[in-house]
Amino acid sequence: MTMEKGRKHLPPYVSYRTFHNFVERLHQQGTPQRIDRSYWSSILSGSTGPQLMAAMRFLDLVDANGKPTEQLKLLVPAEGERRAQLVRGITTAAFSFVLKSNLDLANATYAQLEEGFCSTYNLTDDVKRKCVKFFIAMAGDAGMTISPHIIRHTRSANNGSGTRAITKKTSLKNDRSYSVPQIKKIPQDKYIPQIAAELPENSAILIKLIDKFPNFDPAWNDELKLKWIATFDELFKKVIFKA
Repeated sequence: MTMEKGRKHLPPYVSYRTFHNFVERLHQQGTPQRIDRSYWSSILSGSTGPQLMAAMRFLDLVDANGKPTEQLKLLVPAEGERRAQLVRGITTAAFSFVLKSNLDLANATYAQLEEGFCSTYNLTDDVKRKCVKFFIAMAGDAGMTISPHIIRHTRSANNGSGTRAITKKTSLKNDRSYSVPQIKKIPQDKYIPQIAAELPENSAILIKLIDKFPNFDPAWNDELKLKWIATFDELFKKVIFKA
């Protein structure tokens, strides 16, 4: 395999799970004489099929016509440690442009691994991320030692860390919880009396605000009615759910 920058065939960027499951399917059902669209179109949708076949060619598991190579014929029936050894050999050969560089996979950072790909291939950010993800998964399947810095970064990205969870306040200071009354089932001209009846006894402030709020007029047009109800709801929530 040639490794010049700008090479037409990019490193695999299909999901590694898709690749792994496909090999398992071959293991269970047998490998066809040729792996073509008529074989995989019923099990792979959209662009997944072409991406998988591109990955198979890159890994030297099929030739340009989809014919299984000897390497694939050895891999499919293998299990346990034997399969891990074969996957290790495939990974080492296909990703030699990364592994034979100055990169120490056991101690490298995620950024260094990315640089190993970008120094050989012109990749968009999204494709680069997928290529690196495939490589990490395959190297793990092969039992290769992967830097904890790379693993930590990958887990952090998958878990979406760095974003802080926001907890919504739903209780009063006395830990009593109240739900906002539903307005859809309440006649509009009885909206204020209904809410006032549901308020806790210590809501004197809200009752005073209600007294100052314009009375609901059923003669208003629908737009004005909706604005009145929305404004009243907002007022109610601010008082009831105030921390």
